[in-house]
Amino acid sequence: MQGGLLGAISSSIDSVQDNLDMDNHLLDSWRLRADRAADELDTLVNQRTSRSKVSIAGDFLMLSVIWVAAFTLLLLTGRFIASRLNRHRFLATRYRPQALLNYVLPFTLPAMVSLPLTLYVSHFMSTSVGRALALCFAYATSSGIVSTSVILCVIVMFNAGHKRVAVAIIRRYSPRPLFLIGFLAALSDALTSPQISRQLGSNVTASVAVFTGLFASVVFCVLVIKLRRPVAHLIRNRSLAGRLRQPALQESLKIFSSVWYLPILLMILVSAIHLIGAGQDSQKALRSALLTTILLIATVFLSTVFQHLFKPGETDERNDHVYKTRLLSLLHAVLRIVLAITFIEVLGRIWGFSLLEFAQGNTVGRAISDSLSRIGLIFLVTWLLWVILDTAIQEALKPPVNKRSSHQPSTRIKTILPLLRNAIKIILLVICTITTMANLGINVAPLLAGAGVVGLAIGFGSQQLVQDVITGLFIIVEDTISIGDWVVLDSGHSGTVESLTIRTLRLRDGKGFVHSVPFGQIKAVTNQSRQFAYAFFAIQFTYDTDIDSATALIREAGSSISDDVLLNSNLQGPLEVFGLDRMDLNGIVLTAQFRTVSGGQYGVSRAFNERLKRLVDKAPDVRFAQTYPQMVMSPHGDNSGAEQQPAPAKASVTNGDGSESPAAT
Repeated sequence: MQGGLLGAISSSIDSVQDNLDMDNHLLDSWRLRADRAADELDTLVNQRTSRSKVSIAGDFLMLSVIWVAAFTLLLLTGRFIASRLNRHRFLATRYRPQALLNYVLPFTLPAMVSLPLTLYVSHFMSTSVGRALALCFAYATSSGIVSTSVILCVIVMFNAGHKRVAVAIIRRYSPRPLFLIGFLAALSDALTSPQISRQLGSNVTASVAVFTGLFASVVFCVLVIKLRRPVAHLIRNRSLAGRLRQPALQESLKIFSSVWYLPILLMILVSAIHLIGAGQDSQKALRSALLTTILLIATVFLSTVFQHLFKPGETDERNDHVYKTRLLSLLHAVLRIVLAITFIEVLGRIWGFSLLEFAQGNTVGRAISDSLSRIGLIFLVTWLLWVILDTAIQEALKPPVNKRSSHQPSTRIKTILPLLRNAIKIILLVICTITTMANLGINVAPLLAGAGVVGLAIGFGSQQLVQDVITGLFIIVEDTISIGDWVVLDSGHSGTVESLTIRTLRLRDGKGFVHSVPFGQIKAVTNQSRQFAYAFFAIQFTYDTDIDSATALIREAGSSISDDVLLNSNLQGPLEVFGLDRMDLNGIVLTAQFRTVSGGQYGVSRAFNERLKRLVDKAPDVRFAQTYPQMVMSPHGDNSGAEQQPAPAKASVTNGDGSESPAAT
């Protein structure tokens, strides 16, 4: 026998097919009943009676006309009385009493009165088939009208508040199906009475009763499925005060409203099986259906209790509370699975079958139960590991509630942990899949060997991909680049790091363009977003500039930067003036710098240059240096005694990034 769960199931199917008894007892009984019913109909049509067929049909028409006339007269009278009563001052603004009167007076009372009147008149008539059929139809029609009006009266009692929409839907779609269900059920009951059976034939009446009952069951199922949502709305919709005062009851009603139609459909199914004769004992079938309904309600109640007990409370900042919440959620899911298995086992015992006995009674059952137990344990352990590891990663990535807290997740953690989370998910999923396939009876050794060969081939065929992955792994582990950093690569790309995968780096440059660079192409990285930066200034003045005045202007520009509210947030200290740095042919160079936050040096440099320029323009003894004029020499060294035109003079200021900005003279 093949191992694993699949092999056990295959063996059990073969065993069932070998032991299956295909007897046609039910079909034979229905064939025999149909033959007898045909004989009874032939006898009924061809029998000789003292009365003619016209008189028998007259009996049917007379009783039918009497019932219709009595019901119509009482219907019109009831509508007139209901309309007059509804105009009364007490009932003018009360819609539910008005609706009750509109159902009771025109429908319920006329149907209840016209049927006894028809029965009373039938006593003065001789016994015949027409009389029996007329009484059957009168009884069925009266029962359908009364049952429909009574059910609608009950529905009308809920016509208040937010339930009015559901009540309106039920009143719009249910009258005709309810009447048809009541009519067919009463007709089936009337045909099985001894008086009717003796006149029409027991097999004929029994066959017609079965078909009418089955048709009523089908209509009832369609109506229940069609109205499941409006009825669920009536069950769970309560006032706000009631919902707040009794939350557990509200939760129970909410769950019950979603499954209320299942017991009814089950009862209809049992009744249909009993009607066609498939059930061996009707009392046993009805008792089993009743116990099933009780079991379903009890299961829903226990599920509601579990949901209320394991409902998460208020959010807590402590990490142990987060672990407790997720572990309780896992325990809740396991308990619901156990509850579902218990429900299936008890339901099977109610209907004469036990999964536990099947699992312990034979070899196939033990094999299936062992395989399912191992698979369930694998899923549980995988789920538990994922919950613990995922919770730890999510807590490490979660920012603290207090923004002033020093425990802020670093950009390195934000970069590595999502990659680690995805890797853990893939590893757990692969291990769970392989072990599950092994317990199902699938030989995973060829699969693993094939995967190894394919992986080796992919490794040789994609060396660049492997290089990208390994390089990226070291870059991420060494924290060379993090999300949000501004980096400059040796390939010429620069921009803000938007995302890091295991293979590529995604940058967005200053123009908004996105660049995806494989890690294997990165040889050198300049990270301009680590801890701090410097806004460095090298200002060149002429030789006749007063050094003290120039230094004072530089300090004044630096003080104005420090006093600026918007720029001060980018500074990590005051301006440092280093003094005279060098002298060359163009003039003297004074240097200074600000220590700023990463990325803040550019705005500080632009603001400093602008303010220093304005101060120098107003100072009479401070001037920016100009480029020393160079003589244009002849290529042959012959000046011909003429003066060469000098090149235009240029002034320059060295910016914080080391470049020179020319200034026109």
